[in-house]
Amino acid sequence: MDSLQVMVLGLIQGLTEFLPISSSAHLILLPELSNWADQGIAFDVALHLGSLLAVVVYFWRDIKMLAQAWWQHIRFGKNSAESRLVWAVGFGTIPVGLIGIMVADLMDGYSRHMGVIAVATLVFGILLGVADFYGKRQRDEYQMRAKDVLIIGIAQAFALIPGTSRSGVTMSAALLLGFKRTAAARFSFLLSIPVIILAAGLETHYLVTHKVAVNWGALAFGFALSAIVAYGCIFYFLKLLNQIGMMPFVIYRLILAAVLFALI
Repeated sequence: MDSLQVMVLGLIQGLTEFLPISSSAHLILLPELSNWADQGIAFDVALHLGSLLAVVVYFWRDIKMLAQAWWQHIRFGKNSAESRLVWAVGFGTIPVGLIGIMVADLMDGYSRHMGVIAVATLVFGILLGVADFYGKRQRDEYQMRAKDVLIIGIAQAFALIPGTSRSGVTMSAALLLGFKRTAAARFSFLLSIPVIILAAGLETHYLVTHKVAVNWGALAFGFALSAIVAYGCIFYFLKLLNQIGMMPFVIYRLILAAVLFALI
């Protein structure tokens, strides 16, 4: 990869990881549409770790408070809204982990096809619009029930299909369940932490076992750029979400899907 490709991919990852428009789809499509060589798994790991750093730094105070509440629950049996939220994040991660392991080979074979990405972009874009329009927006993330966690966790597993958007499908599920926009987004972002850790761990295991050559300079630059852009994206998304809603992202997805169908 040259410097331009590294810069563009870092920007794309930072912008799309937490917006409901699918980062994996953009990272797959960009090399295909631009005739760039595939960036490889090592670079994808660096980009995702940059996004992980961004969400951890942004939510650091919340994470610290939640971790303390969870520890109080484990050690002293002190139940609280914060400790329940931690358990919700943990249990909400289980479906995508289990399903990811079971269908990993199938995903490798079919999920990178442009037709699959186009259909997922369209279908889950419409779902996001329906959820934002009809959602009652009455509850916050601390009012998560077991049923909510199960539904959102199962919905997150659909993000294994590029074009779905992990943040988009989890926010859609939360909105349909009656959560406020910011609550849906915050829970989705917290859910991203264990998911990115698991995905990066699996990809790193592949790198180590297959002894893949690594361009450390490109990885460092992509990591830093992804982290900086993702942090800014989280900040402005949460700040503007109640004002703009989800419709700008729905429109973008519909346009992108139309372009992809035209290219197939």
